Amino acid sequence: MPMLFYDVGMDPYFDTNKTSWNLRVQTHFDSKFYDVPGFLAGKTSLNIIEREGLPVVSGKQLLHLQCHFGLDSLSLARMGAQVTGVDISDQAIAKAQLLQQQTQLDAIFVCQDVYTFGKQSKQLYDIVYTSYGAICWLPDLNLWAQIIAKQLKTGGQFYMAEFHPILDLLAGYSYFHQQKPDISSEGTYTENCDGSEHQFAVWSHPISDVISALINAGLLIEKVEEFDYSPYNCFENMYERTKGEFCLKHKDQLAPMVYSVLATKPRT
Repeated sequence: MPMLFYDVGMDPYFDTNKTSWNLRVQTHFDSKFYDVPGFLAGKTSLNIIEREGLPVVSGKQLLHLQCHFGLDSLSLARMGAQVTGVDISDQAIAKAQLLQQQTQLDAIFVCQDVYTFGKQSKQLYDIVYTSYGAICWLPDLNLWAQIIAKQLKTGGQFYMAEFHPILDLLAGYSYFHQQKPDISSEGTYTENCDGSEHQFAVWSHPISDVISALINAGLLIEKVEEFDYSPYNCFENMYERTKGEFCLKHKDQLAPMVYSVLATKPRT
């Protein structure tokens, strides 16, 4: 299958999102939500969903797409992986590199959008990973899935944990994918938000599009799970059912909050 191509330079929304993410990085870095001091003291940033869902990472070469400032990437490196983290925000990558220097963990960080990285990268990985609020920044999931397949070694695995797209619908956005993104100005989701708002462009992706894109890229879907809680208290009207499990009810019924997918690049 020939690799698709997406001209990021022709899409102004990528620059809009990069600028807005850059403006958020220091606020996120200083927040209790991300808890950088806790991470530096030895705490993992990975939640039980991804810790239980990921394949064994020790001794594996792992690619983390859309890594923000690298807490998950470095947490995976603490578990024994050799990690490459990729993110569009140069400010986030600078923070990730600072944390890597402080911890001396086995990780490198690259400032590129996913599509450009996928076009240029020649390295193969045992595992590709992405999580929570990542794919909404991508207009083309077919290319995203092809890049994942391209970066994986034969027999390698892809794992994602992502917010459930039903949350888009409940928030008043389209559940189904549209060519043009939704544009909005919003404050950050961390507790230390100073009231400032930044403009973002996001694309909705139903679960069927995610799974179909991965299948069309030649990956074998091994497992799909849905969860009735989020590990993050970052949506309106949530309540904490038990420690670290934040739920949302719609018409007195629990809404799906997170889903995960595990896929493998077949050997034949």
